[in-house]
Formats: sequence, structure tokens, C-alpha cells
Amino acid sequence: MGKTPTGKNTSGRGQRDLKVKVKSARGRTTSSTRWLQRQLNDPYVKRAQSEGYRGRAAYKIMELDDKFRFLVPGARIVDLGAAPGGWCQVAVKRSNVLAERGGKAVGTILGVDLQEMEPIAGCELHQLDFMEDDADLKVKEWLGGKADVVMSDMAASSSGHKQTDHLRIIALCEAAAYFAFDVLDEGGTFVAKVLAGGAEGDLQKLLKQRFTKVHNYKPPASRSDSSEKFVVALGFRGEVPDQG
Repeated sequence: MGKTPTGKNTSGRGQRDLKVKVKSARGRTTSSTRWLQRQLNDPYVKRAQSEGYRGRAAYKIMELDDKFRFLVPGARIVDLGAAPGGWCQVAVKRSNVLAERGGKAVGTILGVDLQEMEPIAGCELHQLDFMEDDADLKVKEWLGGKADVVMSDMAASSSGHKQTDHLRIIALCEAAAYFAFDVLDEGGTFVAKVLAGGAEGDLQKLLKQRFTKVHNYKPPASRSDSSEKFVVALGFRGEVPDQG
């Protein structure tokens, strides 16, 4: 018997979801009307609201972790571009489980973003540009050592041009990867969003040199009409010897 993201059974003759229709309004563009209608009818949006997550993206990291198991209890985790904080909320539940029960923290969850965020219990949030020269040093100081996981759901601002947006997000993902090389402990994991589009070959090659396994996966929570996917790189090799 199948279930929707809202937990309701999909079997049963004659059952169907009631869609919310949004009428066009003065001052609202057609695209914004479509976006609003999609949000109102998105089962992951509704589930996030009912379960207290800050966005539907929380279910993407849940599904990625269900498959690859990197948010383990006690892990030291860095979430780049963490706002609004949904991925941090999931990391706290899975890696810092005692913090939610009022116990002593067993893992360290660190969220960094350019913008300020509302506090999250069991998580440290810092306003920081991870591309700053000393950002890696600050993060390792806050962690008290190296990280076990660096994850990123960042996306560059949309230009409206598909290929340009693809190149921008690949560049952002590469920057996040180089940051991960600086802060990850051996055996660590790097998780990041990319857009399928043909320019990610160099990124894949780079990650395969630095990690033992590299997977590409589109979790069910990613919208079917989106070109996004996630790269999950497992088993960081550590420092690569100088070939010169």
C-alpha cells in the first residue's frame, strides 16, 4: 500500500488529492502565481509545515542520508549556506540526538551562511562567507578539529538563463569542494547540490581523485521537473601528495 509524503494511503477507489488553485492577482506575475500554486499543492511543503522543518529541503537531506548513512551520532558536521536551517535541523536529530532530549551534545552541527539565521537547538550558527581566506581556520576552531561531513544545498541566484545558472552552481559547488578539502578529516563525506547540464565533468573528476567513492543521486524530494541532483562523495583520502 503506497503512501504520499503526507503519510496518507494512495490506495482506495475514487480517492484523489484536492488541488489548491491560485487566481491571478494584480501586481503578481504569471510565474509567481504558478510558483505559489505549486507551493500550496506540494506535499513536502505541507509535511515540513506540520513537522516543524524550515523548508521542504529537509527531506532531501533525509533521503540522501537514508541511502548513504553519513549523519551518524557524534559526527562533526558543517552545513554551508545553511539558511533557513532545514538541513541543520535534520543533522541535529540524526547526529546530535541527545541535544534534543536535553542531554550532553554528542555531535557538533555547525551552520554557516552569509545571512543571520534564527537559532536552532543543538546547532551552532555563524554568519560567515566560506570563501574568505581564513574561513576554514575559523570553522576548524569552532569545531574543535576537523569535520566528518561538509554538506551544501547552495544555489547561485537565478539569471533566467539555464546554461548560465548551471555554470554558476557548478562553480559554487567546486568552491564548496575545495573548502571541504581543507576542513574534512580522513574518511569524511562531502554532499552538494549540482545541476545536470554537461559542465560537471571536471568536478566529478576532482572528487574521484580525493574520495574513494562518488555517487550522483536525485532524492525523491527533488521536484521531477528540476535538473538538480546531489553528489555524495564518501571516504575522503586526506592530503594528496605533491606530484611535483
